[in-house]
Amino acid sequence: MTPHVGRAVGLVAGFAADRLLGDPARWHPVAGFGRAATALERVSYADRRLHGVLHVTILVGATAALGSRRTGPVATAVATWAVLGGRSLDREAAAVHAHLVAGDLPGARQRLTHLVGRDTRTLDESGVARAVVESLAENTSDAVVAPLVWGAALGVPGLLGYRAANTLDAMVGHRSPRYERFGWAAARLDDLLNLPGSRLTAALATLLGGDRRGAVGAWRRDAGAHPSPNAGPVEAAYAGALGLRLGGTNVYGDRVEERCVLGDGRAPDRHDITRARLLARRVGWGALAVTGPIALLRRRR
Repeated sequence: MTPHVGRAVGLVAGFAADRLLGDPARWHPVAGFGRAATALERVSYADRRLHGVLHVTILVGATAALGSRRTGPVATAVATWAVLGGRSLDREAAAVHAHLVAGDLPGARQRLTHLVGRDTRTLDESGVARAVVESLAENTSDAVVAPLVWGAALGVPGLLGYRAANTLDAMVGHRSPRYERFGWAAARLDDLLNLPGSRLTAALATLLGGDRRGAVGAWRRDAGAHPSPNAGPVEAAYAGALGLRLGGTNVYGDRVEERCVLGDGRAPDRHDITRARLLARRVGWGALAVTGPIALLRRRR
């Protein structure tokens, strides 16, 4: 098997493994990376941007270098399976939906904490549904489409390096007194690496959703007002495609954020979780259909 075919085959096999099996139940490599990052932070931390740059460079560089040692189809398949999170994301959304269908709003609020970082304790059913739809949109981009893009472009180093950067953003890239400067590099690198994946996600949501004109309109009109350069286009496209209105007030501990309104449809309800799950699956399959040929073409060139 030639290298370019092996890469494409590995991506397809890893995608299928994620859809069938979900994340590894034990010894997940991302969890191991998180422990290593925490250990390094004890040594590397200082309230300065330069220290954050060094922290990210060491961890992402070492992870990508490790991936460069194994580049065959089996290694690509295993790496793809390890870094994708589509099945687990869908499972968590389904669990929240099941609580809402059963009339268990407190249970839905609690299970929602597996998907979002916002305070869920006072959300009504529509607020819970909105959070799930927004999480499905953003995390389909981060945990499915973007890894496939970098896997197609760079193989195993791209897969592992992207997941390392994305994990560091989740660990230290958020705004807080401790990470305001130290986490700057992680947040900016994650923004950069997610640019192609988020645009592909938004485009696929537009093409595969129910209302193409609404998706394009919401993307063009509303995405730029979102605080994230990548979540904005994705969530706006989902809102327009599904005929929903996303955005609004989010509470994170003592911090309250007034997010821009995305789309001009109705407020979400529990039934829209199922619609958003279906769209997320379509986007995942669409991303595989796009990135598989890219892997073939890139290696051939």
